[in-house]
Amino acid sequence: MAEYDIAVIGGDKRTAYMVPFFRDMGYRVICYKISQVKGKTLAADGTAESLQQAVESAKVIVGGIPLEKKGIVNLRELSRHLRKHHKVFGGVIPEAFRQECDERGISCYDYMKDESIAIFNAVATAEGAILEALLHKDTNIHRSRSLVLGYGRCGAVLAQKLKALSASVTVCGNVPAELARAETMGMETLPLERLEEAAGEYEYIYNTIPASVIKEGVLEKLQEEVLIIDIASGKGGVDYQAAERLGVNTLHCLGLPGKYAGKVSAKRLTDYVLDKL
Repeated sequence: MAEYDIAVIGGDKRTAYMVPFFRDMGYRVICYKISQVKGKTLAADGTAESLQQAVESAKVIVGGIPLEKKGIVNLRELSRHLRKHHKVFGGVIPEAFRQECDERGISCYDYMKDESIAIFNAVATAEGAILEALLHKDTNIHRSRSLVLGYGRCGAVLAQKLKALSASVTVCGNVPAELARAETMGMETLPLERLEEAAGEYEYIYNTIPASVIKEGVLEKLQEEVLIIDIASGKGGVDYQAAERLGVNTLHCLGLPGKYAGKVSAKRLTDYVLDKL
């Protein structure tokens, strides 16, 4: 019999901040390997020593973005401990795992499939990327020549915020409709096929494309003082071995909402979970 209402597993500051929100609503919470906030672990009703204990102690499993995190939450292990009564929440959940849950009668919810959360996440990611730029380069965003690769949710929000800071923004991509939308917003555009020849014109390069787009040929053409901020998921879009060999200043910035907007993001995620219960 479950001893707790909700098990919070893994994640970053977003999942950590969800714990007090759940407890304030009267839910009993057990935690497994959640992040610390300001050097402290936020108080829960219980702490699990293993993923199995956490899952078997509650009917609602709340994970982070992404749900799977190396060394903390392994989806194969998680699957072994799930039963039909469970509800699982997380972000960027692989389709194979979601399909398996569906076949077993387990409710599985991906935060990022909710459009409002995805847009909010894009805003927090864009603001975090700009903060990373300010922290790691001794120049202004104002009037900087900034290149944004990709014009999906994150790319579009990021480009607009950079433009609002008076940066000279160019959007690069291979989807004509996206480049057309960027152009209507007053931005310069660059087809992805021309990236290598034009790469040396920019002080900041922000990549949102989760594919290998900033290859060695591009890296060789960059300005000496350029800063690349890669916010693409997974392995990102930069040839990091070549970047290190060439001495290119590159940052792969994952989980920016958790790093800089943990508490407000947690409130959005908590509301989403409670709405599904």
